[in-house]
Formats: sequence, C-alpha cells, structure tokens
Amino acid sequence: MRLVVRRLLQLIPTLLGLSVLLFLWLDRLPGGPASAILGEKATDADVARINRALGLDQPVYVQYWRFLKRIFQGDLGTSVQTGQPVWDEFVLRFPATVELSLLAMIMAVVVGIPLGYLAARKRGGWVDIGAVSGSLVGICIPVFFLGLVIKEILAVKLGFFPSYGRMDTGINATDVTGFAVLDGILTGEFDASWDALHHLILPAVTLASIPLAVIVRMTRASVLEVQDEDYVRTAESKGLKRSIVRGRHVLRNALLPVVTSVGLLTGSLLSGAVLTESVFSFNGIGNFVKTSIDGRDYPVLVGFIMFIAMVYVLINLLVDVAYSIIDPRVRVH
Repeated sequence: MRLVVRRLLQLIPTLLGLSVLLFLWLDRLPGGPASAILGEKATDADVARINRALGLDQPVYVQYWRFLKRIFQGDLGTSVQTGQPVWDEFVLRFPATVELSLLAMIMAVVVGIPLGYLAARKRGGWVDIGAVSGSLVGICIPVFFLGLVIKEILAVKLGFFPSYGRMDTGINATDVTGFAVLDGILTGEFDASWDALHHLILPAVTLASIPLAVIVRMTRASVLEVQDEDYVRTAESKGLKRSIVRGRHVLRNALLPVVTSVGLLTGSLLSGAVLTESVFSFNGIGNFVKTSIDGRDYPVLVGFIMFIAMVYVLINLLVDVAYSIIDPRVRVH
C-alpha cells in the first residue's frame, strides 16, 4: 500500500509538467488555438469571438490556471465536430479501444514470451533465427501498411474475417458495459459476442505486431542473460529438476524487464490504435481522434494527449506493483 501511495505522489509532478508543456504548445500554435479551430480562412472577427469564448484574451497565467482546473475536474472541453463534451466522447468509445488493445496485448504476450524463451534456449537454431528475423520484420513494417495487407488478403480476397466495423449491423446486441464481447457473454447473446470477437481479430493482429516483436526480443535477451548467472548454475549443480530451474530461477528473474516493456507497450497501443482503427473503420478512440485531426478539432486533440498521459501514469503504477509481486526485493518500504 505504501508503494502505491508513494508512486501516486511521484506521478503528480509528471502530470503537472506535461500540462505546462501542453499549454505552452497550444499557446504557440500558428495564429493561436482559434485559428487551429476555424481553419485558414478565419476572419479576424471570428478569431476574436473564439478567443473571448475560450478565455484566450486573458493573461497567460489566468489561462493556465483555468486550463489546469478544467483538467483536474475531468473537463476536457467540447468537441467542435460533435458539440459533445470530449470526455463523454472518450468514455463512449473507450471500451472499443480497450477491447482491441487488450486482445492485441494478450496475443503479443501469449506468443511473444514463449517464443522468446524458446529462441534463447535454442540459441543459434532455426527457432532462434526465425524468431529474431520475424521480430525484426514486425518492427520494421508500418502498422497501417500491415493492416492494409492482411485486410486485403484475409478479409477482401479470402473473406475469412470482416473488413471493417466493430459488429455487423444485423446483430441485435444489448449494451451493458460497452465492451461488446463481454456484453454478449453477460446477456447470453453469444452470437453477438462471437461477431464482435470476429471483428476484433484482424485489427488486433495488426496492432499486436510491434509489441509482439519487442516482447520476443526482450524475452530472448533477458533469458540469455539470466541463464548464465551463478545462481542458475548453482541450482543446476544441486540436482534440482530442470523445470524448477527454468521456471523459478530463469524465467521468473527474466520477466522483470519484460514486465516493463509490456507496461510501456500497453500504453503505446492506444496511440497505435489511431492508425489501426482508421484502416479497419473501428469505432474507437483512435478512429475518433483521426477524424478530429482531419477536422482540426483542437479540444479533442488536447483531451487525447491528457487522456493518454493519465493512462501511462496508471500503467506505470501497475508495472511497479507487478514488480513487487514478481520480485519482492524491489519493493519500496
């Protein structure tokens, strides 16, 4: 409990620093935020009207204080495109992005850790060569290009998966939590749950490509380092079972840097979802932000940056807690 409280206190300056940088960036936009909202053809009268409405005609310190108060009250502004509060728009679409990111990370972890472990155990073999080469390809290929390729092959030409959307329009589904797969299970509408999962697979595979590659390489490197440690050789010399040595002494200690990578990659999935959701017309936060960028919806972009920052803060906290569970020696007292 003390660890959680201490980490939360340490993260407050991080959010404050980010809010300062974000505010200064907004204040330095060419023509100001009003021009960013209204576009290049905005008249001086229109700019002055928006500045008064947003309080941008006030001194900088007054503007920042108002900005900070709104952020900590959960007020991220109002979307120019929809006329709805940005926070409400995010809450509406967040479950879709969470489902996509969660499935992508599950795929990356379930495949990446065992594959990286096997690559380290079979160092120099065909499994190792294939894993290293495949991870390099996964890192190098842009997400949007990979999405377009697998969409064209598996959805358009072969018809194995849907090519767009979150669920077929003909499916009657009851919205309970906003998570389509979970809602179908809770309500007994298993056809809706399966349909939602079917729509998730291709975008999840696309989004998982980079985290999978990173996890494979990180696990391989960590296992190679740990398996040559003195305590591993000592455990082997004592005649302990190979499964105990590999599980308790090698894999458990090798997981610490992998946990860090998984935590950071989970946060990055939200930003990566912007491209992935756009390719598959998936109605999540990413697709909404992409539309907002096209429409110069300044409040949505500000809200998205702060929203991602808060997610990263929470994920870092969870990583610290996971550290203390995997290895009690890293606990802070």
